[in-house]
Amino acid sequence: MLEQFITGFGMAFRVDTFALMAAGLFGGMLVGALPGFTTLLAMAILLPISFFLEPIVGIPFLLGVYKGGIFGGSIPAILVSMPGTGAAVATSRDGYALTKQGKSRKALDMALCSSVFGDTMSDMFTMVMIFPIAFLVMQFGPPELFAVLLLSLVIIAATSGKNPLKALVMMLFGLWLSFIGTDPLGGVERFTFGIFDLKSGIPLLPMLIGVFAIPEIANVVMKSDKVQKLAAVMGERLTFAEFRRCFKTICRSTVIGTGIGIIPGLGQVVAAMMGYSAAKNASDHPETFGEGELEGIAAAEAANNAVNGPTMVPLLTLGIPGDNVTAILLGAFVAQGLRPGPQLFEEQGATVFAILVAMVFANLLFLVIGYLSIPFFSRIVQIKTSVLVPVVIMFAFAGAYVFRSDNFDLIMLVAFGVFGLVARAGKFDVMPMVMGFILGPPMEYAFGQTMAMGNGEVMQFLFQERLGAIGVLLSIPVIGFMLWRRLNALPAEN
Repeated sequence: MLEQFITGFGMAFRVDTFALMAAGLFGGMLVGALPGFTTLLAMAILLPISFFLEPIVGIPFLLGVYKGGIFGGSIPAILVSMPGTGAAVATSRDGYALTKQGKSRKALDMALCSSVFGDTMSDMFTMVMIFPIAFLVMQFGPPELFAVLLLSLVIIAATSGKNPLKALVMMLFGLWLSFIGTDPLGGVERFTFGIFDLKSGIPLLPMLIGVFAIPEIANVVMKSDKVQKLAAVMGERLTFAEFRRCFKTICRSTVIGTGIGIIPGLGQVVAAMMGYSAAKNASDHPETFGEGELEGIAAAEAANNAVNGPTMVPLLTLGIPGDNVTAILLGAFVAQGLRPGPQLFEEQGATVFAILVAMVFANLLFLVIGYLSIPFFSRIVQIKTSVLVPVVIMFAFAGAYVFRSDNFDLIMLVAFGVFGLVARAGKFDVMPMVMGFILGPPMEYAFGQTMAMGNGEVMQFLFQERLGAIGVLLSIPVIGFMLWRRLNALPAEN
């Protein structure tokens, strides 16, 4: 594994990799800076671009979009009190107050510096953590792989959304969708209903764009298109003394965000709120929070950006995404032939380490691009959504079509777009469905291999493999505990 890391370190330093990462960072910041447009939308719309690139270029491009989008949401939050992403809600409390005081440039600089610091430290933590976990999962065989994938789906269903029963229904629906097409073991057609285009299964890209991007676009359209008053970037830049005063808070929030990033299902919004609350509780002057306190911006931005790196640990080693954005990343890995899970580091270890190394060095580009482009992005805030939405819709349909140039993909895009709208109206989280669809085929194949290895005595063989037995047995108390916790929380939430 150390040899693979050294090889990957050399592979990461390519001009096209860094150029596409820079483009992804700029694109993510651009979309994040638009009120109402989210990082999720940016990832879904720009996902098709990565399919035409090598994995060592395409995946870092999407990671750039991911990083840039999270920071970009702080720009409208600070300038016009309209968070571009949910993670920037906490930032708007003190950011907009500083803008009204004529100190918007200082607030934006603090958001950028704390974001880059939190992201860099968490990325380095990811590099350290990935080694022991990857070494462990490389020991897995078919029984252990089946058990891990089963446990992953159980955890996703139990932690997604507010209602675990709805999440379970969506996950089972996604599993059923993954069975459509030709059986990989027996070569028999399943659930194709005589439709020739379904023999190869449901295409992944139109599904991802449909269930994620179309509902986001509809959400923007339904919101009133208010003309924002241009908030110019004013005031002095951030000084080193001010950054040093907030450094302890930044470090605390980085630790909080890193810890939350490892746990699937929490994400940036929870990290930002927890980082902000921790900073306020630890402050000697908590009354200044919400009135234009730089520590408030530093706490929220360091925490939500520190989530980015650690989400890659469960994603790469076990195939478990932390949120909807990393679910799209998982789809990108699968489409590139890099299926996250126990076999990934054994088969494509050098490529994975190259991507992780590129992710760390992307933060240097993050700092430079953010520092130079803040005045430009501040003017993007005033663009009307009525102008942008048609362009975004065009990108969505073009992206779904160009990958295979098949009209059937457009039908799938519309069908899953409608399904995504209905699911959102019914408060169903689509991530369990997507995860069931992506993880269903490898879980089915691992189960088939386990059956073959056990000569039909699957349970006896499975429980002879200790890791496999542990995974299967853990799924029972995990789902029981999660269901109990969620069902007890439902009356209070309602």
